Amino acid sequence: MDATEGHLLGGRVRYAQPRTGFRSGIEPVLLAAAIPARPGERVLEAGSGAGASLLCLMARVPGVNCVGIERDAELVNLAAANARANGWTGMTFLAADIEGLSPQGLFDHACANPPYHHAAGTTSPFSARDVAKRAMPGLVAHWVTMLARMVRPGGTLTIIASSARLPEALGGFDRTDCAAATLLPLWPKPGRAAKLILLQGTKGARSQFQVLAGLTLHGPDGKFTSETEAVLRDGGRLALERQSRK
Repeated sequence: MDATEGHLLGGRVRYAQPRTGFRSGIEPVLLAAAIPARPGERVLEAGSGAGASLLCLMARVPGVNCVGIERDAELVNLAAANARANGWTGMTFLAADIEGLSPQGLFDHACANPPYHHAAGTTSPFSARDVAKRAMPGLVAHWVTMLARMVRPGGTLTIIASSARLPEALGGFDRTDCAAATLLPLWPKPGRAAKLILLQGTKGARSQFQVLAGLTLHGPDGKFTSETEAVLRDGGRLALERQSRK
């Protein structure tokens, strides 16, 4: 695969990705920041691509054990090479479909940045990008349902998705024993409607649903806000745990 060499988290993570087709945006970095993992815990990601999310998680939480599943075998090989380039063990990438995955044991956390572009949207000239971004009706809910089965009691499931897919995603969470507990809107700029959301549930929890204050990604000048920079460049965490009401 023809790849370009780059970095994530302000240079802390070496990251190669395909030169053409699907290329990572900020979504996998934000997703990694929202996973409440601790050293020694197991984390599963569906649709792991070239490994951006799990690489960022490993940089923030050394000692976590990561498994990424991805249908594209070339991306799986690239993700494994990225792990080696950073000198990290405890990372496994599998060429598999979420439908047929049979991992050994349950995971402490599961996560995904599932395809969420409308199925009737403009087709990308790059087939790999099209597959990675285009979602048929019900796909997001199905991914949520499948991943929830692989989470241990007390573990978490976190996804990042288009705000337009929120009703579908919530439906997926509600059909599992991992009902969504918190929603973090990602505002593009002050006063703009959120295009992306982070959604997290805890297996077996019975907490009332809560919408958090959210994160504003860009200031009026178009630059990342200091809060966003703290995540994207400094490897800071996005806490989706429930906040006390005052």
